[in-house]
Amino acid sequence: MQLDEVPFPTEFTLASRSGAVVVCTTEQGLPLGVSVERDQLRGDPSALAAEVLRLCKQSAARAGLQRREQLRAAGLAPELLALTGLPTAAEVTRQEIVEEQDFDTEPESWLRPI
Repeated sequence: MQLDEVPFPTEFTLASRSGAVVVCTTEQGLPLGVSVERDQLRGDPSALAAEVLRLCKQSAARAGLQRREQLRAAGLAPELLALTGLPTAAEVTRQEIVEEQDFDTEPESWLRPI
């Protein structure tokens, strides 16, 4: 399979567990858009900012994981994949669990190899 056969998304969307905060980011996690339900605006602004930042980082990690899978499917050698610095499924899972424990929420994802 060639890399250009399957188009890679340019935008990634991720929502908070409640769905009250939604971010649309680039592959690197830069926000392209943020949607916040009105009731979230009444809370602590720093908590809201932290949630948006957490979602952007999580989106970048998931996008990196998708990119890694795309390169693996295209036949890139495991040694070269390791050099890309793209996260593995285990790294993304660990990061999400730690972050969601910090935010005292239930995990939104239990990414793990099948």
